[in-house]
Amino acid sequence: VDVKANGPASIGLDFSLHGFEHVYGIPQHAESHQLQNTRDGDAYRLYNLDIYGYQIHDKMGIYGSVPYLLAHKLGRTIGIFWLNASETLVEINTEPAVEYTLTQMNPAAAKQMVRPRTNVHWMSESGIIDVFLLTGPTPSDIFKQYSYLTGTQAMPPLFSLGYHQCRWNYEDEQDVEAVDAGFDEHDIPYDVMWLDIEHTEGKRYFTWDKKKFPNPKRMQELLRSKKRKLVVISDPHIKVDPDYSVYAKAKEEGFFVRNKEGGDFEGVCWPGLSSYLDLTNPKVREWYSGLFAFPAYQGSTDILFIWNDMNEPSVFRGPELTMQKNAIHHGNWEHRELHNIYGFYQQMATAEGLIQRSKGKERPFVLSRSFFAGSQKYGAVWTGDNTAEWSYLKISIPMLLTLNITGISFCGADVGGFIGNPEAELLVRWYQAGAYQPFFRGHATMNTKRREPWLFGEENTRLIREAIRERYTLLPYFYSLFYYAHVASEPVMRRGPGELRGTAVPPQTSLGQSSIAPWTD
Repeated sequence: VDVKANGPASIGLDFSLHGFEHVYGIPQHAESHQLQNTRDGDAYRLYNLDIYGYQIHDKMGIYGSVPYLLAHKLGRTIGIFWLNASETLVEINTEPAVEYTLTQMNPAAAKQMVRPRTNVHWMSESGIIDVFLLTGPTPSDIFKQYSYLTGTQAMPPLFSLGYHQCRWNYEDEQDVEAVDAGFDEHDIPYDVMWLDIEHTEGKRYFTWDKKKFPNPKRMQELLRSKKRKLVVISDPHIKVDPDYSVYAKAKEEGFFVRNKEGGDFEGVCWPGLSSYLDLTNPKVREWYSGLFAFPAYQGSTDILFIWNDMNEPSVFRGPELTMQKNAIHHGNWEHRELHNIYGFYQQMATAEGLIQRSKGKERPFVLSRSFFAGSQKYGAVWTGDNTAEWSYLKISIPMLLTLNITGISFCGADVGGFIGNPEAELLVRWYQAGAYQPFFRGHATMNTKRREPWLFGEENTRLIREAIRERYTLLPYFYSLFYYAHVASEPVMRRGPGELRGTAVPPQTSLGQSSIAPWTD
């Protein structure tokens, strides 16, 4: 039962955007780029949740939330940034332009036009009204104004713009070495190998399974010899185990989120019974950053980078698979007040840990599933647990466009679909689309068939090879686009020419000023 200790505290505000018929933003939803009228249906929900195989064309909140809406018409763009990290609903009521004729007037004066108008109603469960109105007038002005508030896209390391190979899970060191050799054998370039939760000792993060990965440094040196990198997963839930050093230290220091009775909050996630780091506490973030130092993270090297997952946070037996709203954070803030910013803080602390590890000499790479306004400062995000169907390939494009215009340019969708087994043509088309998207990673869940690029016949291998090679041909261009995103707040991926007309989105998108039209049907 969710008992509101402080009583009802919801807030809301209405905005009428006169002359505007097209509005965008407020990710993350598996929806069209242009926001839809909610008059006769559900409001858009901003509430970070672990939604496995999320539904398409659904206004339910999924992994991340950016409470930022843009309105656009010919000659003018404006924005509304609603700075609130609690559960938020956004209702949109668009009234199109209407032409009517007045009677008993001369014909020249009889025709009148009512301009379009969009009414936007924001509602948040908790917090205060803290809203920023961005006046534009151009899209570039809006991008800069928003970045003044939340920061620009972090400049990524060059390797992270190449192709990434992942699945849940590569079984052991021999499996990693065989897949790595397969790319060489089939003359397919790639930059990064990924390891999911099974690489750890019983889902204890910052450890290695001693049987499957007995010599992680040797494995990393093999990758280094080919100028490749390794990414491993690190989630915010910590296995309840007094013999696990990370848990024991966090327990001793009082670094976990508390329950309403004052004890450590405990929930079930991958390791079983777990406690959750209170990453809203600056001291916890400082300590967590230190766990990535080489002496603390045994078996790690400077080619190892990090993937933050399950950080909505995911709690398997919690309400909607997340943390109870009356859990207590640093400063006695209830979880309901700051739910949507939890994953943001993990990515922040992880990025800072990698920077400290290199003594400030190397750019970090951190991928996070959960995000909030400003997450662009710390790395990349992706669209989560998608499905191997044509419709998910198609919806990934507006999802990524929406992330880009709300500040998060380093984003992508799992190539091939995380869930299920793609047919060969779908996989090929997904590689061809992914090669032109900012973050390019193939990924699949553990109960799927293996789908390394060379397993679908000679012709499909050739087509996938061509797509990945095209990505590498474009790397200087991608790197330049990310530089402009970093210094000038310009999105890497954006809408096609319809943006200038204030119309609905055309089928093509753009990388910088270059138009592309991926095949999604």
